[in-house]
Amino acid sequence: MPLTSTDNLEDLYPLSPMQQGMLFHTVYERESGTYFEQSVFTLDGALDVASFQRAWQLVIDRHPILRSSFIWDLEKPLQIVHREVEIEIHQQDWRNQPHSLQEYLAEDRHRGFDLRTAPLIRLALFRIADTTYKFVFSRHHIVLDRWSRSIVLKEVFQAYESLSIGREPQLDQPRPYGDYISWVTDQRLQDAESYWRAALGGFTNPTPIAIEPKSVNTARQGQEFADERIQLSAQSTARLSEFAREHKLTLSTLMQGAWALLLSTYAREDDVLFGVTVSGRSAPLSGVESMVGLFINTLPLRVKLNPESKILSWLQSLQEQQFALQQYEYCSLLDIQSWGEISRGTPLFETILVFENLPVNIDSKTANSNLKVQSDRSYGSATGYPLTLLAMPGNRFALQLVYDRAWFHSETVARMLIHLQTVLEQLVADP
Repeated sequence: MPLTSTDNLEDLYPLSPMQQGMLFHTVYERESGTYFEQSVFTLDGALDVASFQRAWQLVIDRHPILRSSFIWDLEKPLQIVHREVEIEIHQQDWRNQPHSLQEYLAEDRHRGFDLRTAPLIRLALFRIADTTYKFVFSRHHIVLDRWSRSIVLKEVFQAYESLSIGREPQLDQPRPYGDYISWVTDQRLQDAESYWRAALGGFTNPTPIAIEPKSVNTARQGQEFADERIQLSAQSTARLSEFAREHKLTLSTLMQGAWALLLSTYAREDDVLFGVTVSGRSAPLSGVESMVGLFINTLPLRVKLNPESKILSWLQSLQEQQFALQQYEYCSLLDIQSWGEISRGTPLFETILVFENLPVNIDSKTANSNLKVQSDRSYGSATGYPLTLLAMPGNRFALQLVYDRAWFHSETVARMLIHLQTVLEQLVADP
């Protein structure tokens, strides 16, 4: 339905700070595809496709952000919530014909999304055996962070459970994303400015990524990303968790400490700055944990290292610093940059840390339909920064470094992961 039609207009409001940044990069760097995300699942069992389609439509009807599009040719960009948006699942039967999932995924990424047209998600279902399907869930990051993605998928499979046995789903009424936008709009920037000026005072140069990078190919910069991954052993993972519990620290704090130590060692500096992605769920709104939208934000974290400090007291102060930062996690990076002392046009940081502590795990076997859902892989982890560390807790702590191939060789990044593992394990072995 055209954007000019008011019949299908439900609401209209500004963008969150992170949405503004994503909109800018999507519009002005169309070819990068940085914020296009895909998740691939294997579904095993007697899938009721009609109920699966209905479950998705029901969840889209529940959450305004999934019915939103964006306009930016006004004085200020806005997001438009449509009353009704239909979702269709693209289906193909691949049982008796040659097929390539990777080919479809590449075409899907190339197709991208037009931010003016809702919904900014796309669904595809490929039948590869009588009771086995590959399911592809594509979306633009501007409408969903990974926390929200996990909520959406949980609700879809809950709704499917009921619909597949002829019952109407019973889901709690969610709080709309617009309530969060209203809260962000009401915040006093004067308080935030005072905090960030104090936090960044005296820091004038970004922390260099001194890990033997190759000569940066500026023509290819930001065009192609790759990743290296490593998993800690179950024993090392258990030690990390025990250490965190014993000393009342979060795993996120341990990860930030290890990353700060590593950057400090490489850069030979005792005052380092890197980006941290925060969940954005600290807003004092009832039900914020189950709201769906883009809440995350990427903020600068400045860490000072004193060789005389005891590791434990240093980690505890780092955790207190993180709690203080969360009070102002709604701020835009553009504003924060203007309050700091690094010159305009120079990024505050070149590395970011994403700690993925998601509320639900999608891999499951549904109770009534015996449909087994297995997450295969997600694509689209690139953030646009030269180096992004993703830390994923679980039975075996997983570390992933996503890097710009114009900046680094794979061997360099793989070696950095080994160094990071060593730092983490030594932190808890001999604090």
